[in-house]
Amino acid sequence: MANEAWTLGIKAWKELQDNQTQGIGNGDDQIVTPNNKPQQGDNLITTVLEDGHNKLHQEEECPSSVQINGQEIDNGEGEVLLFLPCGLAAGSSITLIGIPHHAHQEYVPATQRSRMRYGDSKVMVSQFMVELQGLKAVDGEDPPRILHLNPRLRGDWSQRPVIEHNTCYRMQWGTGQRCDGVPSKTDDDLLVDGFPRCEKWTRTDVVGSKESKTTSWFKRFVGREQKPEVTWPFAFVEGRLFVLTVRAGVEGYHISVGGRHVTSFPYRTGFTLEDATGLAIKGDVDVHSVYATSLPVSHPSFSLQRVLEMSKMWKASPLPSNPIRLFIGVLSATNHFAERMAVRKTWMQSAAVRSSNVVVRFFVALSPRREVNAVLKKEAAYFGDIVILPFMDRYELVVLKTIAICEYGVHNLTASYIMKCDDDTFIRVDTVLKEISGIPPKRSLYMGNLNLLHRPLRNGKWAVTYEEWPEEVYPPYANGPGYIISIDIAKFIISQHANQSLRLFKMEDVSMGMWVEQFNSSRIVQYSHNWKFCQYGCMENYYTAHYQSPRQMLCLWDKLGRGRAHCCNFR
Repeated sequence: MANEAWTLGIKAWKELQDNQTQGIGNGDDQIVTPNNKPQQGDNLITTVLEDGHNKLHQEEECPSSVQINGQEIDNGEGEVLLFLPCGLAAGSSITLIGIPHHAHQEYVPATQRSRMRYGDSKVMVSQFMVELQGLKAVDGEDPPRILHLNPRLRGDWSQRPVIEHNTCYRMQWGTGQRCDGVPSKTDDDLLVDGFPRCEKWTRTDVVGSKESKTTSWFKRFVGREQKPEVTWPFAFVEGRLFVLTVRAGVEGYHISVGGRHVTSFPYRTGFTLEDATGLAIKGDVDVHSVYATSLPVSHPSFSLQRVLEMSKMWKASPLPSNPIRLFIGVLSATNHFAERMAVRKTWMQSAAVRSSNVVVRFFVALSPRREVNAVLKKEAAYFGDIVILPFMDRYELVVLKTIAICEYGVHNLTASYIMKCDDDTFIRVDTVLKEISGIPPKRSLYMGNLNLLHRPLRNGKWAVTYEEWPEEVYPPYANGPGYIISIDIAKFIISQHANQSLRLFKMEDVSMGMWVEQFNSSRIVQYSHNWKFCQYGCMENYYTAHYQSPRQMLCLWDKLGRGRAHCCNFR
């Protein structure tokens, strides 16, 4: 896999060089390292970026509506996919016509049986999913779910029909919103564009209190206003046609079935309507047709003029010649322009980074999309903070980026410590430096949120085979969103890699734990654990916060500027 990725990457880079040489001819056609400075003036670089953006989207028109039906529906994989070239905008709507399948029997694992209250190991299930998804950045990593709409006709643990909403960022699910027939509260702060989050529908387990005919006639006699109570059944019925519409409002998504409002889901921090570039439908449903209308006719904020702020204040300083305290390598994906810009505008503006006591660089592999690589190359040339690795990005090859961080920190800098993080990790740089200062200077260090006696998963999405990992437990390892090693460990890693004796594993954080354990056999390493290197989300007084979207990054930086290490809203 690695050999193939290198071969494809070098080919992609050569094609990029050839195309840009023919189209621009500015002579900076080599892999950009953070020491390189733009050979042309800033105005030309900005022009080239904008020109690259225009070329990038000449092929991707922005129609006001798209649709699929008939033979276009079946992709042979049991999933319906609709491409939304320029995302959504307020007022956009998607209409789906389909028929839910009749329930089928499924096996319930023993771990879920107690919660589902089923005595039997099998249950009748009928459910389907409608998801608005963003762009997948790396092969092997699921695309973000900007809206996950899951009608469960049968099979929910509650044994009632349920509609569930959620979002998923970097394969991390948020807090679900469940509608089960009980109307939600109508407080102003809970409404979405004036609509309740969950409407009422008829439930067989709730017995309504019906008044007697005598009481009803008496109320009419005395002139009291009588409001007829209208009850509706659950919106979906097995084997019966439905027409579902998802409309993008100002405050959230509104779902109606058969023209009747059923539920609304507020927008969550971290996603914009423009991010929703695809619709996926899967599960127990036959889809007849899908229509998306009132779509934006111009390309959204992916526009480099809005995402990449071409200002000198965000440029990286040249590499210092004097020794530094900490080098931070940030793993990023090719099209994560917004994530990198958010990092530049927030914790990369920390006093320690601006004074060059701490140096930060992004490590990015290549994309199969030539146009995106072209934009990345120009971004690297302008900001001077990106190390482009000439292999094709894959989730399983993240470990190669980690090795590249070690190599860069050893060969290009004189740093005492190296930190690895992701581009959705927010770092309190000054606090991390303070934590490091408590370690004796010449002691080998491995610091982070450490896992002890962690067992590999043998089933499911994250399954690891016995061929890949024959042992029953992993070595102690720090979670990948943010950990620190001393420079002697980094030197050991690159020396082992150079003589091809470094064991590689597809999970890069486990790989690092494996390497540190090997180093520890000859020289004592201080393992320093702290929960405040957060693996999932954020906690008060964090050192690092993970799964932070660009908007949350800016929010955290604003709070930090007021002297408060408080988390931002996760919903």
